[in-house]
Amino acid sequence: MTFTRVTTDPQIMAGVPCIRGLRIPVATIVACIADGMSPDEIVGAYPDLLHEDVREALQFAASVLQERHLPLLPKAA
Repeated sequence: MTFTRVTTDPQIMAGVPCIRGLRIPVATIVACIADGMSPDEIVGAYPDLLHEDVREALQFAASVLQERHLPLLPKAA
């Protein structure tokens, strides 16, 4: 998948994946969703964002998780 809205630039947020070169990290958008915010609320809180930015941020996060092996701890007894 090609991501056109997620950008990385060492000069912006130390290269953390952000939306369209803005100082809004993908992780911030994912955290907002995890906290229960709707895409409309996120766009309202960050006026520079568009709904397409929120969607691509989630697609990017899902893609990154599919590409990496995450060590999970066994469930405690």
